Amino acid sequence: MLPLLTALVLQAAPPTAPPAAPPPIAARLAPEQLCTRVGAPVMVEVQADAPHTTLTLVLLTHDGALLGQASDVAAGRIDLAELFPLPELRRAAWLQLLVDGIAQGTPLIVQPLIGRPPIRTTESIRPDGTTRYTRIVGWGDVLIDPTNPDDEALRATWAPGEPTPWSGVRVYPDEVVVLETDHGDIRVALRPDEAPNTAWNFRQLVESGLYGGTTFHRVVPFDRTGRPFVIQGGDPTGTGDGGPGYDLPIEPSRLRHDFGVISMARADDPDSAGSQFFFCLSREGTARLDGQYCAFGEAIGGAETILSIASGSIADPATGRPDEPARILNAKLVPALPHVPGLGRAEHRIERPKAPEDEPLTPSGHAPR
Repeated sequence: MLPLLTALVLQAAPPTAPPAAPPPIAARLAPEQLCTRVGAPVMVEVQADAPHTTLTLVLLTHDGALLGQASDVAAGRIDLAELFPLPELRRAAWLQLLVDGIAQGTPLIVQPLIGRPPIRTTESIRPDGTTRYTRIVGWGDVLIDPTNPDDEALRATWAPGEPTPWSGVRVYPDEVVVLETDHGDIRVALRPDEAPNTAWNFRQLVESGLYGGTTFHRVVPFDRTGRPFVIQGGDPTGTGDGGPGYDLPIEPSRLRHDFGVISMARADDPDSAGSQFFFCLSREGTARLDGQYCAFGEAIGGAETILSIASGSIADPATGRPDEPARILNAKLVPALPHVPGLGRAEHRIERPKAPEDEPLTPSGHAPR
């Protein structure tokens, strides 16, 4: 883990009169290449259009904690490997440019190229007492639920996995996904710090145009106990069986399933995700998905859109097929706002609005698939 440095403290003498707002300064970070192997320079272009400014680079966690700082950086080409101990980085971080102490411009994601730990699974039975399924119990030597005696017994049979090497870094601009639907827009902030390859896969599918014209083919407004559950989309065929033509390995995301969190749908095999995703409708209904499905982002706008999609009439409660599936008209990437030291992302995950229409409907519980 990188050394945690002291948070930035920016002080200025109190003005005698409110100062005029300074003109905006065009500041930008641009990586020279996407992936860089271990031991090679990690070159980034620092751009700022004002000559008399102090430029500072900070490496931040999602919540804005300071992992590293490089002060008095000169505009032009710089080598991140000379400024930060990158091989100590174990989770994706945000590289932000500060101009005279103010975060400006879109941050860069700095993702270490590290393989996942070995996945540990067992066969379990669903609450119906008959249906068997594959349950994830842990990663490497770490149990998801160490209080479960069955899982504890399994650990005694696990062989230690090989350590995953640090192979280099992937560096790219942070971007927000905008899903333009016929019910309104949903803005999604990705979480590469929790699920780096899943987040990257999603933005690549967005950029490729796969999601344009697809539907939310499965809507389960409430699970079998009456708790708000999920809306699911991302299938190019609209049947629930389609995907991008490949399978995506699951990652050990610690992001909790809660209202507005986006996660990957899959079949029973944990490594069977592809392009289908779902938005959670409540923590109460989706907490059981933690550790079993890979959450990789969170909606930062569009709460009403999500609830509108969830409120449509259902043609087949057994499958969650809506009478008139909501449609994604377009999916695109837009630059993310600056990452602020001590605060993190400027836009936070949406909360579920409290409204009279949140009345129980006919429960229908199915795991995302």
